[in-house]
Amino acid sequence: MSDREKFWEQQKIKSIKGPFFGPVPGSRHFHLLSERPKETIKTLKKLTKYLLKYKLFFLLTFICVIGSSILSLISPYLIGKVIDDFIISKNLINFKHFLFFMLIIYLFNSFLFYIQGITVTTVSQKIGFDIRKNAFECIHKLSLRVIDRRQIGDIMSRITNDIDIINTTLATSTIHFFSGIFMLVGTIVMMILLSPILTFYSMVLIPLMAIITKIISSKTRKYFYLQQTKLGEINGIAEEDITNLKIIKLYGKEEFEMERFEKENYELKEYGFMAQKFSGIMPPLMNFLNNLSFAIIGGIGGIYVAKEVITIGTIVSFINYVKQFTRPLNELAHQFNTIQGAISSAERIFEIMEEEKEKEDSEMSKNLEDLKKEIEFKDVFFAYENDKYILKNINFKTPFGKIIAIVGPTGAGKTTLINLLARLYEIEKGEILIDGINIKEIKKESLRSKIGIVLQDTYLFTGTIKENIKYGKLEATDEEIEMICKKINADKFIKNLPQKYDTFLSDEMQSLSQGQKQLIAIARAILSNPKILILDEATSNIDTKTEVDVQKGLLELMKGRTCFVIAHRLNTIKNADLIIVINNGEIIEIGTHKELMEKKGFYYHLFITQFGEFKPDL
Repeated sequence: MSDREKFWEQQKIKSIKGPFFGPVPGSRHFHLLSERPKETIKTLKKLTKYLLKYKLFFLLTFICVIGSSILSLISPYLIGKVIDDFIISKNLINFKHFLFFMLIIYLFNSFLFYIQGITVTTVSQKIGFDIRKNAFECIHKLSLRVIDRRQIGDIMSRITNDIDIINTTLATSTIHFFSGIFMLVGTIVMMILLSPILTFYSMVLIPLMAIITKIISSKTRKYFYLQQTKLGEINGIAEEDITNLKIIKLYGKEEFEMERFEKENYELKEYGFMAQKFSGIMPPLMNFLNNLSFAIIGGIGGIYVAKEVITIGTIVSFINYVKQFTRPLNELAHQFNTIQGAISSAERIFEIMEEEKEKEDSEMSKNLEDLKKEIEFKDVFFAYENDKYILKNINFKTPFGKIIAIVGPTGAGKTTLINLLARLYEIEKGEILIDGINIKEIKKESLRSKIGIVLQDTYLFTGTIKENIKYGKLEATDEEIEMICKKINADKFIKNLPQKYDTFLSDEMQSLSQGQKQLIAIARAILSNPKILILDEATSNIDTKTEVDVQKGLLELMKGRTCFVIAHRLNTIKNADLIIVINNGEIIEIGTHKELMEKKGFYYHLFITQFGEFKPDL
């Protein structure tokens, strides 16, 4: 087997995973094709709480369903009566009145269908709104531990795709399902009342229909699943190639990517053909069996008409009832699968809504009025997983208004340290004190309002530059925004943009460099006027010349604040009041730049690795 054949063989067994980087975009839709709800009763109870809020709408809907079903059941009987009492007997007395009565029934039946359509759509949209609202609120309350262990795409799928499925099912399948049951039972009753003998013969083909439906449905389901899976893989390849087109061109892999796509595209075509082939068999086959059933009823019914056991009108009514019987029979199987899929979606939504939440503030929690004295980490231990401590025995104290630099190799626990200070995670052991108050006793909103953070991975919202900066202080004036931007050297590039501060930033934000986005994030943090400013590699994407200007502005803005600076470029933190060196989750050195360089320890070796031999006059 050639290397290329081996590659394609590997792709074939990856199911709904992308060829290189895990689950592909679109794979979030596949759970309906493969999953079944694990706790149906429990999920239905939770869903019922939402349904009961609109019980009057549901009551009206089911009244309309029952009413329209009864009228639909009466109609075939009335047609038989017309044939027996008026057409065959050639008695046209009251014929017009009877036709008018039938017209009223059909019109009223249509009106009931319209009302049930309006009410069920209203209910489905209201319930969808409620679930979506509650789910979105729950996401904002989730513990970051939950977010860390789940794929973002999976969470997004639950509050978009899964809720849409519930909406659609409530709007269509639920009503059709209950209507189908009522019509099925009602039709059998009417058939037995008309003719028990014909009812028996009409049921002869039902077992055969059920067996054929089961066999073909299993084949159809299999190939539709494979089709959707392959479609997801193709979407993944397309997204991957478009995103990384520059890399593909640089490595000259265009031909390889086209062959890769062609292979998947061919398999999609084959699966699609098989899916349509089997699904296409069902309608003509069912039509044949229905016609065969009509022929059996017509033949046997004709014999009984000749013997004057039943009338022609009865046969006509009976054939119409047989049509009404087979239609809901086929629909019920489909609607049952759809409803199961919706329950599975509801289960997924409730699962994320019931995940671990951030600990709520206790009634005794207090506001942090001001920061005047010091911040202290006292015997702090923290683990993302049980007993696997990321931070161990962290102890340090810093007075208010000082600049504290935190340095160390990647994965040492630097960012975790500031996450604990902002209570994004709760510490396992020890205390973090602000002015002698344990941060667990401070309201989260009050604590975080005193903290401004600029992360290395900058995120800007869709909107204008001004709106993004104002996110730190919504009531800020244009003058305040421009003043901050001038101090950190962001004003220059913003003024050169076509719309200046009103320049709109899209999701991709291709017009801004990483450094420019980082400057906007710094302005956003500074504008909120925090007492504690945290800069996590905040100037890592800014060029050296601009960084010097930004550092000058930041030094002025840092006055009167306690500042934590995480940096890999050690020349940016030489003037810090205190440098904390972390390695493997522990503080191994602490002091000023000069003190640490004189010790010639871990920090010293980090510094000379970046800048060469140390000179005391630095």
